[in-house]
Amino acid sequence: MYRAKKIILPVFMTILLLITGVSLYYVYFNQWQEQAIGVSSDLVGTVKKDEEETDKTKDLQTIIHDAEKHVVQIETTGPYGKNIGSGFVYNDKGDVVTNAHVVQNASEVYVKTSDAQNYVGAIIGIGERDDIALIRVPQLANNGGLEIDVRLTPNTGDDIIAIGSPHGFQNTVTIGTISGKNRSFTVDGSDYEYNNLYQITADISTGNSGGPLIHRKTGTVIAVNSAATSEGDMGFSIPITQVYDRLLMWSDTASNEELNYDGDPNGFMNVTDDQLLNDVQYLIDYFYETLNLRDYFTAYSLLGSEEQVEYSYPEFRELYVVSGEIKRSDIEIEINKDKSTSVTVLSDHQILQNEEVQETHHYRTNFVIGYENDQLKILDLKRELLSKTEHSEEDENASDEKS
Repeated sequence: MYRAKKIILPVFMTILLLITGVSLYYVYFNQWQEQAIGVSSDLVGTVKKDEEETDKTKDLQTIIHDAEKHVVQIETTGPYGKNIGSGFVYNDKGDVVTNAHVVQNASEVYVKTSDAQNYVGAIIGIGERDDIALIRVPQLANNGGLEIDVRLTPNTGDDIIAIGSPHGFQNTVTIGTISGKNRSFTVDGSDYEYNNLYQITADISTGNSGGPLIHRKTGTVIAVNSAATSEGDMGFSIPITQVYDRLLMWSDTASNEELNYDGDPNGFMNVTDDQLLNDVQYLIDYFYETLNLRDYFTAYSLLGSEEQVEYSYPEFRELYVVSGEIKRSDIEIEINKDKSTSVTVLSDHQILQNEEVQETHHYRTNFVIGYENDQLKILDLKRELLSKTEHSEEDENASDEKS
């Protein structure tokens, strides 16, 4: 009996120690696993955060293209003659922000969009001391606008993009930095006060006034371009935070029934053959720009109604989606008797057949561009494939060695 007790006790102690060890190991393993998962989660969170930050910094070309859709050229007539400036749509009501000095004393206000469409605008608000104004264009309603960031306070040295129509050259882009802040000055012969402006290195020339100043990193509007030095090497922009509340008030209190939309945009803006040629050239440039950026919907919107009946949007997209970069080698424009234009474009389309073979397709495209419902449209589009050139990976390597 005594010997049995002596044997049972060590066995019991061994089992107890074994159970205790397993329990401690289990607790330790769970705790280690939770810590490891915690570290892993933090790492994943950091990676996701970095990816989100990267996504916020948009591609420069994309920022410019998206902005150009909502930047307009403004031309006015009044007792002192004609004036030209820029502006940008900022809401779904078709309201265009610009400078007060662009539309001051204007009897007629005309707006030209990035796709060469002309509309009559009405002034719904204009500053007495601040050089800011708001125009309404009903045809631009429900098409979105540029995003304004009133919470962003840029720093000196931040990269910026200025878009406008200097000397009538629509949608011209200048890139620079914010070189100073809180700049104040007066302009001889002007009633407007310029206080606490951003000083920028981007050139602000005649016609740039009223265009947006865009923050490069976020792609949002932070100011309205307003003035420049006589040497043209320095520009000044009104921070949007100074005038945003007033823009909202003007927009909210405006009544379309009480606004004056007198004027004939085509009679004013497309009188001469030279102007027509310029507009057609601009429309063709914009058409191919949208294709190269794979913005097929915008390119399709440039077609007239009959062309949109002939080509559905999916059919139109299929014509160009296989193309990589499109390079135009030649363009000819001829004005017809009915004020439409016949345009011939030679272009090279890069087609990737597989990983090793790439082809260049050489096209001749014939356009008829003219007015439909008083707006410039592509009324006819016919493509002809002239030839193909095949490039292999070996050809590319040989070309690189020669160069």
